Amino acid sequence: MSPDGPEISVVVPSRDRALRLRWLLNALQEQTLAPERFEVIICHDSHGPETDVLLHTHPLTMDGRLRQLTLPAGTLLAGAKRNLGWRLARAPLIAFTDDDCRPPEEWLARALAAARRHPGAIVQGATRPDPDELEIALRAPHARTQTVDPPSPWAETCNIVYPRELLQRLGGFAEDAPSFEDTDLALRAVEAGDSLCAAPEVLTFHAVHDGGLRGTVRTLARWESVPWALRRHPQLRRQCAAGLFWHETHGWLLLAFGGLALGPRRRSAALLLALPWAVRARPSYGSGVRALLRELFELPGQALVDLVELGVLIRASIRHRSLVL
Repeated sequence: MSPDGPEISVVVPSRDRALRLRWLLNALQEQTLAPERFEVIICHDSHGPETDVLLHTHPLTMDGRLRQLTLPAGTLLAGAKRNLGWRLARAPLIAFTDDDCRPPEEWLARALAAARRHPGAIVQGATRPDPDELEIALRAPHARTQTVDPPSPWAETCNIVYPRELLQRLGGFAEDAPSFEDTDLALRAVEAGDSLCAAPEVLTFHAVHDGGLRGTVRTLARWESVPWALRRHPQLRRQCAAGLFWHETHGWLLLAFGGLALGPRRRSAALLLALPWAVRARPSYGSGVRALLRELFELPGQALVDLVELGVLIRASIRHRSLVL
């Protein structure tokens, strides 16, 4: 590090993704920004020893650029880990990313340059599916990844830079929300008069996760923070279909269930009411009979995802007294 300390700190919360985290650290090791100009801080609460072993032996640790904070396994949400990380950081700028991202080698240099063009502002970069895993995103029916075009109303922390002063002034991230704590912080900043600026040239790549239908269903509890976020920031309802539906398909699925209530004697009407949901929910695999059959075969799985999402949102809407479906 330079005598004056790093110019930008990379803060990453992590849990049980040792391999993905290694790829991120390898990408940070290859950054074109001079080594003395940045540092890396990992806050993790992983189960098992793999993450600790990685962090103690990685070259970034050996040359003094990486510091870690190991917490009791499975104890903290991402917002709390990010708060611990940026408070430990030494730089005036904090770059947040996630342990399933892999930035190109010019990421930090471009992030620092963008932050200096917009002094005092939040600077958000672009995120794309990892090109090495893009085939999974195109082929797997329930693959999950991130595509972000800044400035995003959600201010995702997979690729964003905050001035440390702003974080201190606002108290950092909410620590009791399973998700959308990043959106909440950015909107609190904007409401306080700060700026959220776009820097699409600050690009990072996000992993493509394919856990199948079962794995996807297990991730849907993350939407329980949606009513919480919309209650705190009602302007986010502009991102919802008709200001009410988190996903457009949810409204059409409810209409389809309304058709089922018509009874067996009105099957034609029931099918007609289900058609809008099927058209919007079905995946797209191109033209041809085989592609159409695959799309139809996967519709029941899409219906299950929508139903579970609706259940999560209804329960959370009651809890937070903010209706989102």
